[in-house]
Amino acid sequence: MRVWAPAASAVDLVDGGPQPEPMVAQGGGWWRSPEPVPAGTDYAFSLDGGPPRPDPRSPWQPHGVHEASRTFDAGAHRWRDGDWRGRSVLGAVVYELHVGTFTPEGTLDAAIGRLDHLVELGVGVVELMPVAAFPGDHGWGYDGVALYAVHDPYGGPAALQRFVDAAHGRGLAVCLDVVYNHLGPDGNYLAEFGPYFTERHHTPWGAAVNLDGGAGTAGDGSDDATEVRAFVVDNALRWLRDFHVDALRLDAVHALIDDSPRHLLAELSDAVAGLEREVGRPLSLIAESDLNDAAMVTPTGEHGYGMTAQWDDDLHHALHALVTGERHGYYVDFGSPETIAKALTEVFVHDGTWSTFRAQEWGAPVPDDIDGRRFVVFSQNHDQVGNRALGDRPSRVLGPGMQALSAAVVILGPGTPMLFMGEEWGATTPFQYFTDHNDELGELVREGRRKEFGTHGWAELYGDEDLDVPDPQAPATFEASRLSWNERERPEHARLLRFYRDLVELRRVEPDIASGDRSATSLGRGEGWLVMSRGTIDVVLALEAGAVPVAGSPEPILSWDPVEVGDGLVSLPGPGVAVLRQSAGRLT
Repeated sequence: MRVWAPAASAVDLVDGGPQPEPMVAQGGGWWRSPEPVPAGTDYAFSLDGGPPRPDPRSPWQPHGVHEASRTFDAGAHRWRDGDWRGRSVLGAVVYELHVGTFTPEGTLDAAIGRLDHLVELGVGVVELMPVAAFPGDHGWGYDGVALYAVHDPYGGPAALQRFVDAAHGRGLAVCLDVVYNHLGPDGNYLAEFGPYFTERHHTPWGAAVNLDGGAGTAGDGSDDATEVRAFVVDNALRWLRDFHVDALRLDAVHALIDDSPRHLLAELSDAVAGLEREVGRPLSLIAESDLNDAAMVTPTGEHGYGMTAQWDDDLHHALHALVTGERHGYYVDFGSPETIAKALTEVFVHDGTWSTFRAQEWGAPVPDDIDGRRFVVFSQNHDQVGNRALGDRPSRVLGPGMQALSAAVVILGPGTPMLFMGEEWGATTPFQYFTDHNDELGELVREGRRKEFGTHGWAELYGDEDLDVPDPQAPATFEASRLSWNERERPEHARLLRFYRDLVELRRVEPDIASGDRSATSLGRGEGWLVMSRGTIDVVLALEAGAVPVAGSPEPILSWDPVEVGDGLVSLPGPGVAVLRQSAGRLT
């Protein structure tokens, strides 16, 4: 048992014995217990006679984030995935889910019971929103404070191992969403142990994580930053090694402020590459970045950060604004066919151009030789749904045909497609922002949410002057966000689900669609229609009923509604999509 506490004069292990047990000082601010602590033991650390605190590297917080930690033997699980050879996220269909609302039970074990649904859908990678221990029973997980622990209401660390094992047994890779840019305010004791944060840099959450030698309590800060960086890198490797996770999605990496010669992300990328060679299976890192800069996916040896892939919000914005007509907030520069075309072929709409929402030039061009599959694209995700005032999905305003159109752009385009739980059947349940904080912090969150949405024009958008934003602290807000699996059985939802399956299957069997070659992708457009061309495949996107001009004699291979092809036209009876194979010529 070890703990890093460089400023402490004495550290005691509190493990339920008659007296606290003094720990032995080691070099570099580390302390160790004289004897090993058995698995399943509750314990905490007392710094200089202070109150017991959870372990910064606690593997388990069965009593909540303020109470004692519990030891966990990660090697005790009998893995059954010996034949698993792994799967890269590149080009795979990713499925994002929130454990607490994915099933009625809200646990990892219950989620195992829904994995066959994902297999039938054609999913390749299951992405779990953060499972690191956070305060209360339910929340999104981005305010986690015990980054090495698995949230106990989800089932704890053993349940995560069971989930990954079960997923691998079905041919599904597992991606874990991790948050290294900040910790939540409730239950965050890291600063008591050492200089994990620095006032040299600030983020929207306060003092930044100390990655580059900010002023600390030991030495000049450089050794402190080394230990903090190791805290992050060791955490990532632990999920990949001890829990057999295949990929990590790194939250808001633009808030990892690091002025050191070698950025933390490059260090992490190289460390994961080393583990990949050791375990003999693909390990992927996906960055969420607001910078619109392909340096994220440029190899570390080429002065990049070495990420496998990064999220691409711009395609979402262009598509959402087009099909809904919304132009508020960050949608102001999006919605035209030109923005869709640019997002499909050049990735970022803002690639050094003016961003009205940010009131400055933003982003950088993506080099032509970067594979489109390095950019994760979506029409829904937890942010784009949950950060709306009502947490409403596109299904609130879009008919099934327009939902099918959106799915076709994402799944058949050159990016790596990601689906958000329930979108495949047009789920009508919202995904709202919910928390379970103590009374004081809960009230601050509640009021902050109301003020935030009071200034963003949501009342006008929803046509409700008396718009009542859901209370994040109310149990009803959490309950309303649970998926209703019974919806799948209703005819209109079952039809959309079948179409999603067909789109995913088409992506699997058609090389031109599976390709990430952006140079072989183009977008034609006319009044009320768009055509996304992917090599020999043309995807006709009808925003309204009408006829689209064609060249040659295309063969319909998939369509939302029956289509008629003839006399140089393909006719669609309403909003929807038709996929055509061009045997000669191209759509004009």
